[in-house]
Amino acid sequence: MNIEIRPMQILDLEVLSPILETDFDDFWNPNILKQELENPNSEYFVALQDDEIVGFGGIWCAIDDIHITNIVTKKIYRNFGIGTKLLEHLIYVASKKNLSALTLEVNEKNLPAIHLYEKHHFQKVGQRKNYYKQNENAIIMTYYF
Repeated sequence: MNIEIRPMQILDLEVLSPILETDFDDFWNPNILKQELENPNSEYFVALQDDEIVGFGGIWCAIDDIHITNIVTKKIYRNFGIGTKLLEHLIYVASKKNLSALTLEVNEKNLPAIHLYEKHHFQKVGQRKNYYKQNENAIIMTYYF
């Protein structure tokens, strides 16, 4: 798969809006993404295959921390390396910020994502109880630069 990564634009929300809930995940709705794109501390990117948005991901930049907010791949394109490309791009962007670490939360039941993060040298550093719907726990993982 030939995947291109570029910054997300407001116009991308027109494409994503009708399919966010069905083709991606139920948390990221157009209003939340619009707020993120307008936030000067956020950076979002889309993964494209043949001009089709097949995934997206973002980071928040705080004073001394960079946090991955999400990495989402279109359901029919999962397990094709798109999440890996987005993660590698987010690590690259974060590395240019001259901070010491990059953090994220992942559902403790999302074993494929946990393995992806571990493969990219993220370390489990904590847990957030009842972080997700149905009282599922989050594992906090950190990548140290």
